[in-house]
Amino acid sequence: MKRLLTTLVVLTGLFGAGGAVWAQDYVKGSDAYRSGDFATALKEWKPLAEQGDAEAQQSLGVLYALGNGVTQDDAEAVKWFRKAAQQGFADAQIKLAFMYFNGNGDLQDTIAAHMWFNIAAANGNTHAAKARDIVAGKLSSSDILKAQQKANGIWLQRLRLMLCVGVR
Repeated sequence: MKRLLTTLVVLTGLFGAGGAVWAQDYVKGSDAYRSGDFATALKEWKPLAEQGDAEAQQSLGVLYALGNGVTQDDAEAVKWFRKAAQQGFADAQIKLAFMYFNGNGDLQDTIAAHMWFNIAAANGNTHAAKARDIVAGKLSSSDILKAQQKANGIWLQRLRLMLCVGVR
């Protein structure tokens, strides 16, 4: 029993330290970004994004969307926004929705735009609700229903994931 407790304490320390380093690297990237040092922001964020950190993924999406420190690439921006959006990161969801609405990086898809605005609104982003309503004015009632069904599907996938691995 004592051995199990010792192992748990050591593992908790390792994972806790990893989380602190993880957060510190993200903050380093954010500080670099704010000071205009986009190369350092990319260096700090990319490994985190590749390991699945939604905030870092969203931040990489911004770098590629704006061409800050990288060649401007809408398709790459959409890729990173999508990864973060699928994890429930509302800032990435609204950015992805705008990319779909404007036709950046993918074919223009107002149904997908409505879906992601709807999901971001459900995650508490008030700007997303307004944008969703504007997009809805450009869609038929049938298309709105499709977008809502897709949004429900995303929510159900996220819920299943949270139930399987625990809430993040």
